[in-house]
Amino acid sequence: MFKPLLIAAIALLVACAPAPFTGPMVIGDTDPVRFSGRQPTTFPVRGMDAARFQTSVDWERAKAVGIEFVFLKATEGGDLSDPAFRDHWRGAGRAGIKRGAYHFYYFCTSPEVQAQFFIQTAPKTKGSLPPVLDMEWNPFSPTCQRRPDGATVRDEMRRWMGLVEAHYGQRPIIYTTPRFFKENGLGAFRNVDFWLRTTAKTPAEAFPGQPWRFWQYTSTGTLPNSAGAIDINAFNGSRQDWEAWLATRTLR
Repeated sequence: MFKPLLIAAIALLVACAPAPFTGPMVIGDTDPVRFSGRQPTTFPVRGMDAARFQTSVDWERAKAVGIEFVFLKATEGGDLSDPAFRDHWRGAGRAGIKRGAYHFYYFCTSPEVQAQFFIQTAPKTKGSLPPVLDMEWNPFSPTCQRRPDGATVRDEMRRWMGLVEAHYGQRPIIYTTPRFFKENGLGAFRNVDFWLRTTAKTPAEAFPGQPWRFWQYTSTGTLPNSAGAIDINAFNGSRQDWEAWLATRTLR
């Protein structure tokens, strides 16, 4: 007498189950650029970055198609935490993707306040990537129009980085754009890993003579079963270089 109910229950479960993904199992790009030098897709280790704008990421499939690392926005300024950070952090961790947290710098709050807020938000998890300091002008900020000179910018960066390095035990990575790099003389930083954004030119063209570790080469990337456009990045080196870098640069 329970058999019809059992059949109905099974049918309901099947109807409610998510449809299997049938799209291409690759790291895609809706607007790829043909660079003049080495193409970023030829680098053997690639990754992504994500914030609240990436509302739905299938981390398991991201890992399956070759996403090996991710930088996740944790904080901005001294009081704004990214609402998706914890979910992204857990999801990437469960999928076995190397993950790190980044801070978007705000020019109207002291670097000490910003560093402490980042430390309170981003976990000190063994095996994680170094923290990242995101330095770029934000002309659309409704609350802060301050643009200090290059010497002041570098001083504030060093203060933030010193506090964060002392807590996590790894020197932070610097993320920046060509304009910000040039206007503020960031080439003065030595023995620092740079993560460079350049989506129309190679790093060699956009940042002449500047060594780099990561290249954010597109903001129109796609991943299977993940919503919206995604920033895709390349690691500068071979797979052996990647393993050697991880051995010395992940959190202990």
